[in-house]
Amino acid sequence: MKIMFFANTDWYLYNFRRALASAVRNAGHEVILVSPHGPYGAKLETLGFRWIAAPMERRSLNLLCEVAVINWLRKLIRTEDVDLVHGFTIKSAVYGALAARFSGDRAVVSAVAGLGYVFTSRDRRAKLLRPLVRSAMRFAMGGKSARLILQNPDDVAMFKEAGIVHPSHISLVRGSGVDCSRFSQCAVRAPGEPLRVLLAARLLWDKGLAEYVAASRILKASGRSVRFLLAGSPDPGNPNSVPEATVRAWAEEGLIEWLGHVDDMPTLLASIHAMALPTAYGEGVPRSLIEAAACGLALVTTDAPGCREVVANEVDGLLVPLRNAEALAAAIARFHDDPELAVKMGQAAKTKALREFDERIVIERTLAVYDELLYSDPVYQLTNIRAR
Repeated sequence: MKIMFFANTDWYLYNFRRALASAVRNAGHEVILVSPHGPYGAKLETLGFRWIAAPMERRSLNLLCEVAVINWLRKLIRTEDVDLVHGFTIKSAVYGALAARFSGDRAVVSAVAGLGYVFTSRDRRAKLLRPLVRSAMRFAMGGKSARLILQNPDDVAMFKEAGIVHPSHISLVRGSGVDCSRFSQCAVRAPGEPLRVLLAARLLWDKGLAEYVAASRILKASGRSVRFLLAGSPDPGNPNSVPEATVRAWAEEGLIEWLGHVDDMPTLLASIHAMALPTAYGEGVPRSLIEAAACGLALVTTDAPGCREVVANEVDGLLVPLRNAEALAAAIARFHDDPELAVKMGQAAKTKALREFDERIVIERTLAVYDELLYSDPVYQLTNIRAR
């Protein structure tokens, strides 16, 4: 059996789907990883995976170029005689599904981790793209051999209401999976020590950067000792990207400590006390929150789809309204003023992460979707092969 993973970056495949690819390979099947060219392709090859660079630009809207990409994928699927195409993120999921549909009888799994920019942004371009993307998804994912994986119940409800995919073809798999064993217990805050808070995300306005910086201003004015750390890189091709000059200006003003892109998240998370994600973006289930929870960190995030899957308010973290810097500052202030509360909620978050979001759970549920499409005989199902 040959399975193809298709994503919009090699970074995504390496960081988010490497374990799933290994599980499929360990079950005796061939895996082909496909993405635009990038620095992580070589790392995937070092791990023994076959990686192919796709001639796709992540943010391109050139119709001729996009049709050429789909045709390139169609030819690749036929040449390789791929049995199942698994696409990740909206653009790659749609293109992979279209190419598979034009390639004959192929199974298709489309994984959409949150509604993202197209479905949640309020800008003009997103509003123009929305009906086009919905129509493309309805056609591409409408076959009997197609399944759609979504990460939270709100997205499931939206897709069902929109009639994009038959309800029986939708599977709920919460998150992309985190290897919780990689994350150590977070630092213990000493008496009198500043509270170290982290926001780890792409530098997009919808990720809540403006609210994060405003909360820093509020807490500095209150006299509280809080260090606001920011990990992440600008995304210049994204219309919602925060200019690097703006981020540098915040850092120079002393409102944030900008760390840039961080590869070693376990080490960084082990050194802080709380994680903030004041997002208004269309999240699936935010990986940064799960990783922070695995470290036992206190969590504060918005009362939004995906985020409330990880955080139950006042139980294992705090939920705040969207685009509300004052509420964000008040929540962080509670962790500053009551260290025992932060520790208590952090431990509850860790228990939930281990119980509900470990990558082993996500892998098993994803393989079950493959089995539903590919095998009728339980002897050959991937979930049973892994168990033997």
